[in-house]
Amino acid sequence: MSLLRFHANPASMWTALCVVFILVPGADADSPTATHNGGGAQCGEYTNQVMEDGMCRLVATLPQLDEQRCPDMFRCTDEVSYWLRENQERKQQVASLQETVSELQEELRSHRRRIKALEHQSEEKQPANATVEQLFSDLETRYAEATSSLQLQGSLILDLQDQLHNLTVLMEQVKRNPGCMINIVRPNSLMNAQGALHPEVQHVRSCPIDCATIYYNGVRRSGLYTVVPAHGGMPVEVYCDMDTDGGGWTVIQRRVDGMVSFDRSWRDYKEGFGDLSTEFWLGNDHIHDLSTQGEYSLRIELEDWSNKHKHALYQSFSVEDEEHQYRLQVSGFSGSVQDSFSWYHDKQAFSTPDSGNICAEISHGGWWYNQCFYANLNGVYYRGGRYSPRARGPLGPDGIVWYSWRDSDYYSLRQVTMMIRPRYFRPHLSP
Repeated sequence: MSLLRFHANPASMWTALCVVFILVPGADADSPTATHNGGGAQCGEYTNQVMEDGMCRLVATLPQLDEQRCPDMFRCTDEVSYWLRENQERKQQVASLQETVSELQEELRSHRRRIKALEHQSEEKQPANATVEQLFSDLETRYAEATSSLQLQGSLILDLQDQLHNLTVLMEQVKRNPGCMINIVRPNSLMNAQGALHPEVQHVRSCPIDCATIYYNGVRRSGLYTVVPAHGGMPVEVYCDMDTDGGGWTVIQRRVDGMVSFDRSWRDYKEGFGDLSTEFWLGNDHIHDLSTQGEYSLRIELEDWSNKHKHALYQSFSVEDEEHQYRLQVSGFSGSVQDSFSWYHDKQAFSTPDSGNICAEISHGGWWYNQCFYANLNGVYYRGGRYSPRARGPLGPDGIVWYSWRDSDYYSLRQVTMMIRPRYFRPHLSP
């Protein structure tokens, strides 16, 4: 309930204004005195002030009516109601603000508790953090060292790549070009008799004379290379076998698939024919030049159609020149197969189908025929191995024959290879 107190001073009856005091419960002990104006001159002014007992003192100053009569204060109830309503709203706002302040204070206390918990955890983890920081520092140091080492290794790799490139270029030059000068006699028609005795000569310098020389120069890969036989003086491309029995072999003949016909003329066998990568005959001139520049051995690799592999090795091998019809000199047999070559064909001249030798005509190939052969590695290639006299040569056998293989002239081998190297060649254990 609001307590309304009306104070009327008799002395004020003669004044122009009347004062009305109203006491209502206070909203806040700390609220300051407020002044509100009414809606017009008839309602005057209103002020309020908080009392010590918690009541709110309202003072209304109303204009006098009818010169000597004080107005009825309820005449301005709208104004008073407005003020009271506004005072109530302020009270509600203050209460709401108090609730908000309480919530914020509680939230602040909660945050403080969390901060203390985090500080406690931080104190516990401080030694671990110090260890982590030390580890991180060590990792940074190691990373810097690894980066420096990686850069150094990168430089070394680049240097090695440059060296490898240079070696590759040199290897290609060695394979395709002996990289040396050869003896070339060039008499000058304008020379006098004395000068003719000293023709122009380009001297040999570090020329590989065979595949063994290339092997000793550090090359260990099988493939095509160029050599310069010491007596021939002219470069010749050969296939080098660097794998069989230590390597260093110069291949002079190979049969693998029958794609090259060996039924050839004297000239073809003299100069050579076929493909060095597959089937070929190196050429009797080249075989003579290579086999007579020192003491050479011959190795013959044999394989049948059951993939059985054997070999024959001859300690001494050479072929004479064309003037002596490329006569064969072969001896000193050993190997995993019985000899069908040296004991019957040694000291025989070479013959081809067009040279007038009946055995060469019957056998359809060039070889060191006797009467006629126990070994004929340049005969006709028969797939499957077995053939009959009526197959192609009705007058006699004409296959790739090694008689002791099956004690037969009518079994043709699947693959054969003939290769030579110096007799006293010694393979190195490492390049």
